Amino acid sequence: MTKYDFVVIGSGPAGQRAAIQAAKLGRSVALIERAFFIGGACVHTGTIPSKTLREAVLYLTGWRQRGFYGRSYRVKERITAEDLMQRLDITVRHEIEILVHKLHRNFVDTIAGSAVFESPHVLRVTTGPDESRLVEADKILIATGSRPVHPPGIPFDLPNVVDSDNILDMRELPRTVVVVGAGVIGVEYASILSALDIGVTLVDGRNHILDFLDREIVDEFTHHLRDRGVSLRLGETVQSVEAQDENRVVVKLASGKRLRANMALFASGRQSNTDKLGLEHAGLTTDERGRLQVDEHFRTAVPHIYAAGDVVGFPALASTSMEQGRRAAQHAFTGSDRPSAMDVSPFGIYAVPEMSVVGQTEEQLRAAGIPYETGIARFRETSRGQILGLREGLLKLLVSLEDRRVLGVHIVGEGATELVHIGQAVIAHHGTLDYFVDAVFNYPTLAEAYKVAALDAWNRL
Repeated sequence: MTKYDFVVIGSGPAGQRAAIQAAKLGRSVALIERAFFIGGACVHTGTIPSKTLREAVLYLTGWRQRGFYGRSYRVKERITAEDLMQRLDITVRHEIEILVHKLHRNFVDTIAGSAVFESPHVLRVTTGPDESRLVEADKILIATGSRPVHPPGIPFDLPNVVDSDNILDMRELPRTVVVVGAGVIGVEYASILSALDIGVTLVDGRNHILDFLDREIVDEFTHHLRDRGVSLRLGETVQSVEAQDENRVVVKLASGKRLRANMALFASGRQSNTDKLGLEHAGLTTDERGRLQVDEHFRTAVPHIYAAGDVVGFPALASTSMEQGRRAAQHAFTGSDRPSAMDVSPFGIYAVPEMSVVGQTEEQLRAAGIPYETGIARFRETSRGQILGLREGLLKLLVSLEDRRVLGVHIVGEGATELVHIGQAVIAHHGTLDYFVDAVFNYPTLAEAYKVAALDAWNRL
């Protein structure tokens, strides 16, 4: 039996950051991951692939130049699935090389296999058909990520019924798609496929998409989706899916509607990968989605076992998972309880156009009875927006009426996930509207939208 100070199960964003943090604290660390899957879903089927796919689509379709040359403009006339997957393969291989190098440089032992708890401190790792080894650890982190939920009765054995993982295995681009689920993943894929001029129908049982975002930002985004011909079927639930022929499926809704398409993509939430860990041998239980309950230090009910990333639920973002894993390792070996900037961490939604937010929404401020004012800037009002040919894009500031502090930043449009970090820094340091009013921004930049929005808010105060 091999003994370590720290064993991490799962090499996604939470696992890799935790392993490296513990190693930098001088601890002996082992990282257990299924064979040939270093990087977890983030690298292989989730964050990196979907964002790479998005960039390939935006380039090959000439999306960013259409403001000048019209909607019919394309860099490549006939885009194939092979065009997209070629770029995807290059990016994923490069990410894996970087990750493996980081782990080796920090003397983290990597074990390829599947781990199961034998006892609270001991794991059995199956490394081959008839091979296994025991690993003991003082501290353990569970960071096994998640997988797409498969609603009962849906025939995922059909080649044109896919989830958000295996859509990356497609060999041909469909002409029409029904996307079921208007959460972050569903919205991202619906808008990316729409940018390829694929006919998209987006179905969700809720009456509004992305409820956790500011409604004005979502309304702006929804307007652009509809303008591109995306059909939104909200308040509708899927009853069944059947094959019409070898190239088409029929999605039947509970309302009686029938949607015909070349592909049905299900993005109906995710299930944590904890069901095969033998958690009962460690004294742990999960909820119905396989999620573990943790405290503010990411400790489970068993104090020496930590959990981070998708296995602890919302927000289940790569960015927050990295920090959760790092903080878990820090606490495990130093007991550190240093305040974290995670309270003002941004959300990034890599749709077309992208959206990113940090801080509070108008809905939250109204519910809390906090007096506020808004300031808005449209990207087309900036010189950089005109240079880029942008016809869409909105930046919105929420400002306290009592002390002029910036309470929220909400952005939809080109570069939103980059621009939001300016607002994040100001909110984290309790900055006021005056910072943006007085600041000098590079000219011409989209960041100038902060000053435009600030002046708009200042005029209302």
